[in-house]
Amino acid sequence: MLEERFLQLISNHTRVPLGKVVKTVELYEGGATIPFVARYRKDVTGNLNEVQLEAISEQHAYFTELAARRAFVLDTVEKQGQLTDELKQSILDCTDLTLLEDLYLPYKKAKRTKATVAREKGLAPLADFIWAQVPGDQPLDAFAETFVRAEKAVASVEEAMDGAKHILAERVSVDLEARALVRDRMQKHGSIASHPTKNAEGKHTKFESYYTFSEPIAKIPSHRYLAIHRGVKEGFLRMELAMDDAAVIGELNTKFLKAEEGEFAPHVKAVIDDSYHRLLRPSIENEVLRHVQERADAEAIRVFRDNAHNLLLSPPAGAMTVIGVDPGLKTGCKLAVIDSNGTFIDNTTIYPTPPQNDIENSEKVLLALIEKHNAKAVAIGNGTGSREVARFIRQALTKVSADGVFMVLVNEAGASIYSASKIARDEFPNLDVTVRGAISIARRMQDPLAELVKIEPRHIGVGQYQHDVNQKALREGLQKTVVSCVNAVGVDLNTASAPLLKYVSGIQSDTATNIVAFRTEKGGFKNRQQLLEVQGVGPKVFEQCAGFLRVRGGDQPLDATGIHPEAYPVVEQLAGQLGVDVPSLLEKPARVDEIDLHAFESEKFGSFTLHDIRQELHKPGRDPRREFKVPKFLEGVDTVQALEENMEIEGVVTNVTDFGAFVDIGVHQDGLVHLSELANRFVQDPRDVVRVGDVVKVKVIKVDKALPRISLSIKALLPPPEPRQRPERHERRPQQPRAPQDQSAAPQPQQQPRPQQGRPDQHRARGDERRDERPREQDRRPRRDEQRRRDDDRPARRPSRRDKEAAAELKSAIRGKTDRSVKHSDNGGGPLNTQLADQLAALRNKLGS
Repeated sequence: MLEERFLQLISNHTRVPLGKVVKTVELYEGGATIPFVARYRKDVTGNLNEVQLEAISEQHAYFTELAARRAFVLDTVEKQGQLTDELKQSILDCTDLTLLEDLYLPYKKAKRTKATVAREKGLAPLADFIWAQVPGDQPLDAFAETFVRAEKAVASVEEAMDGAKHILAERVSVDLEARALVRDRMQKHGSIASHPTKNAEGKHTKFESYYTFSEPIAKIPSHRYLAIHRGVKEGFLRMELAMDDAAVIGELNTKFLKAEEGEFAPHVKAVIDDSYHRLLRPSIENEVLRHVQERADAEAIRVFRDNAHNLLLSPPAGAMTVIGVDPGLKTGCKLAVIDSNGTFIDNTTIYPTPPQNDIENSEKVLLALIEKHNAKAVAIGNGTGSREVARFIRQALTKVSADGVFMVLVNEAGASIYSASKIARDEFPNLDVTVRGAISIARRMQDPLAELVKIEPRHIGVGQYQHDVNQKALREGLQKTVVSCVNAVGVDLNTASAPLLKYVSGIQSDTATNIVAFRTEKGGFKNRQQLLEVQGVGPKVFEQCAGFLRVRGGDQPLDATGIHPEAYPVVEQLAGQLGVDVPSLLEKPARVDEIDLHAFESEKFGSFTLHDIRQELHKPGRDPRREFKVPKFLEGVDTVQALEENMEIEGVVTNVTDFGAFVDIGVHQDGLVHLSELANRFVQDPRDVVRVGDVVKVKVIKVDKALPRISLSIKALLPPPEPRQRPERHERRPQQPRAPQDQSAAPQPQQQPRPQQGRPDQHRARGDERRDERPREQDRRPRRDEQRRRDDDRPARRPSRRDKEAAAELKSAIRGKTDRSVKHSDNGGGPLNTQLADQLAALRNKLGS
């Protein structure tokens, strides 16, 4: 278990109470996975969601790494004999890896430097003398001359001084405060600037907006930094970190220079200037740029993960016979038929596109295949030639005698990678790669999740500069996303492939292979308990995975639900309370609502678990994915050249980034719906409006057919927002009932209405009706300054002794209150507490009445 202060830091960072953090970390250290903890340990964690659990997991890993690195640093410095009590305490108190590395920097084994050579020449005392900046018995030049020695290869005073300065420059570069100062100024005031290279001269590129670009490091968004980074990689841009170097050097001079004048000042300034430009700035610049890159990577990976999550949870078409089409021009279109279980049953090739243009025979083959296998859908990969093939198939389907056969374009990103993979070769060793691709396309429509898990998630093409980010971090992040999606949907133990099973909580690749082999040998699983017979599945693995695996039509009806086997006794108790058995309860789950679940709470099964059990009984094995919908592309528009502005088209969202959403509208080039064109309101995050896989209707607002680039709008097709009507004043401030006035009091003078400010025509434009609707002056509650003026017009009476004592007590209390103070005109502008000021005004009213 981590130190308590690390646990407290995790709590502070994640904003999760310390007790919940401790419980969660204990589960992790006990081998629990995030999906398992999120689904079946809600009562332990207090119903933390996966986002919170993942944040705790990441922080736990960070501080575990910090503790290990800290131990290494302590051991290394101690072996060097340089570990002082002060340094040891600083290292033990460190809670940041960057600061820990700064502490370790002076003791690191570094390559041979100019400072190292100078120390070997015995110039360290001269460096100390200069740095002390205290005049000695002899001038600096004379003292430096004593270090001129031929045997040490120091031939002159200048060489001695240069060597000493190299030592001091290195000393400045490892100084903790100096590094912190430069890092702070660079992070707060530095900017990322980009300029065109010679390769970009006279060229129309996608990086033109970055030719003269600068943005503060603290504010530059992920997509802009990564765009510049890509421009640098492609040779069109040059990037630099710009900042006011002179100002930072001035601050370093202030820190290290003891006197502006004197024989030491020019040498110390030279040391600081050399250290800053040669050592300090490059080191911190690399560090800051690395942090900017990591921040940009983290944001890009988050975007990729969000998009992958939505794509993986795309609505499945369900169990039906599907014909998959891998479009091709010269080589023809490969057709592959799969049955309702996804099993491959037939394939052929047709040539409806140039150069063959064998439309008649292609149509006969397609229609015969549909009739033979009673196919219900045709899934076409959206690659090269897809629009031409889609036009042909759309026309052919009009001649199908059976109703309900439909066509849909499927995102084939990564299909070619799958078709050439070992998984595909093992499953279809005798088929051509294009036929395997057609099978994958058909399965993607039938069940996207089950098919997409067979390829690396980074190949599914829904990222934001996914090739420019840290690939290791990307793989790890996407792995977590796939695991989350697979476990959220659940897996059929008797039909799932090994690539799908390996993403189930607690199951590794070898174990997944063993499960499939056991299933093949035994003819399928009859219940979840049989998992314990599989090699590699022990009690702990069974605990982690069992709830996410479904056995339909088996010995135990609860095995087809998301209820964990450990909770079966609770379900049996619920059924017993109702006087029925478990199968009868599953047939009439509404009866569970008749039971007070609080009566069944225990130390192991609390309110959250019981609530989930009730939900699962109502909808056993519920699929959380949305309903499948077929987009309708605009007929006759299948190229960018055919697009015109103001066209209205349906499309599918293929990617969502920080600056907008990309939509496939059926023309080989996705169009961009910019952030500002997503809705009739301010949009902070595009994912609040659209998700990958959504079918949306868009309007073409601009087409650059040469580049090509398509600008789309969703907002243009939405009804205009209703104008916000500002409530009238008497509606904004309800009139407060007033206490009846003393009839003996003198009549109040009627106040003149306050003159309106601004141009008279502006006020007339607002309409006379609004002025007429305002409350009359005599009905309006008086403001405090008006009330004082009215109070002043009343006849005064001599205050009693009791009134004077009360006033003095109140003023004394006022002087002691300063936390919520205001300037009050009646006491010379001194500080007053607002609440006490109101009390004082009330007392004055009383004294004046």
